[in-house]
Amino acid sequence: MNIKHFLNIIFFFFLTAAFAQDSISLVTEGKKEKEEKTTKKEKKISTKTEEAEELHAVSIRGKSKKQKTETSGFAVAIIETKEASLRNLTTNELLDRSVGVRVRQNGGIGSNVEYNLNGMSGNTIGIFIDGIEASTYGSSFNLNNIPPAMIERIEVYKGVLPSHLTGDYVGGAINVVLKKDVSKNSLNMAASYGSFNTFQSDFGGTYRDKKTGLSVRGSGFYTYTDNSYETWGKSSTYVNPGGDIIPYYRAKRFNNTYKNIGGRIEAGFTDTKWADQFFIGYNGSNNYTEIPHGITMSTPYVGRFSKMKASVLMLNYVKKNFLLKNLSLTTSATRSYRSTYLQDTVGYAYNWDGKIRQTPIYVDLYDENGNPIYERDENGNIKYRQETGEPIIATEQRFVPLKTLQGGQQGKKQITNTDRKITNIRSNLGYMITDGHRVSLNHKLEVTDRKNEDLLNNTITDLATISKITKNILSMNYEAKTFNRKLQTNILVKYTNNRTDQTEYEIATVNGINSIVKVDTASINENFGYGATISYNILSNLHLIGSTENSPIMPSDEQFFGAPERNIIANLALKPEKYINYNLGFRWGPSDFGKHRISLYANAFWRNGYDKIVSRPLPEIEAENPEDPNIQVTQYVNLDHTQAKGYEAEIIYVYNNRLNTSFNFSKFNNLDKSTLDDTGNPNAYYGHQVPNEPFFTMNLNTQYSFKDLFQKGSILNAYYTIGFVGEYYIARGQAEWSKTPNQLPQDLGLSYRFPSKKLVASLDIKNIFNAEVYDNFQIQKPGRGIYFKLNYTLNNF
Repeated sequence: MNIKHFLNIIFFFFLTAAFAQDSISLVTEGKKEKEEKTTKKEKKISTKTEEAEELHAVSIRGKSKKQKTETSGFAVAIIETKEASLRNLTTNELLDRSVGVRVRQNGGIGSNVEYNLNGMSGNTIGIFIDGIEASTYGSSFNLNNIPPAMIERIEVYKGVLPSHLTGDYVGGAINVVLKKDVSKNSLNMAASYGSFNTFQSDFGGTYRDKKTGLSVRGSGFYTYTDNSYETWGKSSTYVNPGGDIIPYYRAKRFNNTYKNIGGRIEAGFTDTKWADQFFIGYNGSNNYTEIPHGITMSTPYVGRFSKMKASVLMLNYVKKNFLLKNLSLTTSATRSYRSTYLQDTVGYAYNWDGKIRQTPIYVDLYDENGNPIYERDENGNIKYRQETGEPIIATEQRFVPLKTLQGGQQGKKQITNTDRKITNIRSNLGYMITDGHRVSLNHKLEVTDRKNEDLLNNTITDLATISKITKNILSMNYEAKTFNRKLQTNILVKYTNNRTDQTEYEIATVNGINSIVKVDTASINENFGYGATISYNILSNLHLIGSTENSPIMPSDEQFFGAPERNIIANLALKPEKYINYNLGFRWGPSDFGKHRISLYANAFWRNGYDKIVSRPLPEIEAENPEDPNIQVTQYVNLDHTQAKGYEAEIIYVYNNRLNTSFNFSKFNNLDKSTLDDTGNPNAYYGHQVPNEPFFTMNLNTQYSFKDLFQKGSILNAYYTIGFVGEYYIARGQAEWSKTPNQLPQDLGLSYRFPSKKLVASLDIKNIFNAEVYDNFQIQKPGRGIYFKLNYTLNNF
C-alpha cells in the first residue's frame, strides 16, 4: 500500500501542477495579445471592482450568517471549515478544539467515537448531517470520516435546539451542514499522505444550468490507514508465560487497519417557481475496520474485524410562500439500508508484541526405550508419593500456544450480520404571522427495523432476532423579535411517542422435548417536553443569552439492543432518561479597535439528570491486578440522579487580519447524586465525579498569515495548537490506578497557497512532542505524526 499511495500522490501533484501551468499560460497569452489595447479599460474596471469589494466587505462586517446564528438566543457556536479543509485535519479534530466539546475516540482514525458537550453525552446529544440523524447513514459516513472539504460549517448547540433539529434530545446537538452552493460551477480535489501509512483523498464538484435551474452536486472520499502507531503508556502491557503483567510495554499497534470509501450525488432544481430547492440524491459508503482490543487495551485481538455498508436515498424540498404568502415548507426524507458484518474466529491469545502468548505445561519424561524417568533424592533413591506410594515421574516445563477459552478473541467464536432499514422524515411548516413573529409546526418520523443473524448457527439462521423502534415527535415553536428586534425569544413544546418491538426465538424444554418458542415483546412510551430561549441585545455588540429545557429521552437502538462491533452488549431493561437544564451567558463582539478585533463568549450551565444513561462504570477494583483492568465488553446502564454545574468561555483576537488567536476552556463537576446503589444500600459514591469523563479542558489555536513571502500573490499560513485535558478517573472510588494523567498535546501546521489561487500545499505535525494522550478507559491515542496534503480547485469552468 505504501508504494501505491506514494504513486497516487505523485500523480496528483503532477496533475495539479499541469493544471496550474496551463492556466498561467492561457492568462499570459491573453495578456500579450491585448495588452496595449486594453490597458486603460483594465484600469477603470479594476477601480470599480475594488470599490465593489470594499462595499461587500462592509456588509459582511455588519452581521454575518455566523453572527446571526450565534446571537439568536440558542447556546450555539459555529465552526467554519474553509481553512481547515486545506489541511490534514479531520472533522472530529476541529470539534475537539472548540469550546465545551470533547470528542472521545478509542484510538486512531476510524475508531469508535462518542461526543461530550459539557458533561452531556450519549443519546442526549443529536448528531446530524444536514438536519438528518447521522445514524441514518451508518458508521461508514459520519463525522469520523467526512472530510472538512465537504462541509460548509458545523453548528454546535448546547441545550435547546432550533425547530429544524427538534427531536428526542436535550443535551444539545452537532449539526454538520454540507456544501450546497451551486451558484458557480466548481471542482476541487485533495490528497494527503502521512504517518502510520495513512492515505486520504476527497473530491467535490457542482454544476448548474442557468437556463433551466438544473443543478448537480457530488462529492466523495477515500481513507486508508494501518493505524500502526506506537504505544508505551500505562495501558500498554505484556503478559509473560508465567502470567505476570508487565506495564509500560513499548509496542506498535496491529490488527488496526481501517479502510473507508464514500460518495454522494444530488440532482435537482434551485430558484424555480415551484421550489426554492428540490434535490433527490444517493449516498453510498462502506468500510472495513479491524478491531484491535476490547473496552480496555489489556487484551489485543487478532482476526476480529467488521465490514459496514450503507445505501441511502435522499429527498430535500424547500419552498417559501408555499400555497400562501409567508408560509414556508421544508421537508427532508431519507431511506437507509445498512448492514454490519462481524467476524471473530481466531482461537489463540496474543500479546502486544504481535505474537501468540505462551503458557507453561509439565510433560512426563521417558527414556529412549519408553521407560519413565523417576525423580530421585540426593542419595539417588526414587521418590514416592506419600498418598499412594507410587513412584514420582520426573517432569519438564514446556511452553505451548495459549488458546482462548471460547474460540474467539472477545469470547465465543462468532460470525454475525446485522441489517437495518431506517426511514427518517422531517417536516417543518412555518408561518410568519407578522414582522418579527413566526410560528412553526414540526414533525419527525423515525423507524428503525433491525435484524440480527447468527451465521455460525445454521439451524436458526431463518429465526433471526427482529427488532423495531418507531419514534414520532410533534413539536411547535413560537419565535418573536420585539423591542426593536433587540429581544429574541423562542418557545418550544413537544410530544414524543416511542414504540419498541422485538421478536426472538428461544429453545424451550417441555415434557423433556426441545422446541423453538417465539417470544414477542413490545413497549410504548410517551412524554411531553418544553424549552425556551432568550437573547437580548444590551449594547450594539453585547448579547445576553439564556435557555431552559425539560424533556425525557428514550434509549437508542444501540443502547437497547447493543452493537457487537463496538463491544456493546444489549440491555433491554434501560429506562428513559430525563433532564432539566439551564444555560445563561453572553456574547460580545466582534468589535474593532483599529487593527484589532476582539470577541468574547461565556456561558454557565446547571443540569439535573435522572436515570442518566452511561457506559457501565468500573468498580474500584476490576481485576486482581488493578494496574490492568481487563474489560472486553460494556453495556449502557442508568444512573439514578446526576447533577452538573459548570462554565465555559472563549476569547478570539484578530490583529490586522493576519494574526488570529482563540483561547477557550470548559470546566464542570458532573456529580453522582444517587442516594442508593443498585442493591438498595446507601450509595458509597454519592457526590463523586461521574467516572471516565473529562471535566476540565482548554484549547489555544493560533494562525498567522504571511502574504507575498516567496511569490507575489501567495499566502503562507502558520498554525500552532495546544490542547489540555485535566486528569480524571476511569473507575469509581478515585483509586490511583484508575487516574488518567493530565494531557498536553501540541500541533504545528503550514499551508501555502500559490499565486494561481488554485493549488494549496500543507504540512501538519501532530503531537509534536510525542505526548502520552489517552481517552475512554485509558486507551492510548496516536503519538507524533507528520502529514502532507495537496488541494486543487477549479472554479467557473
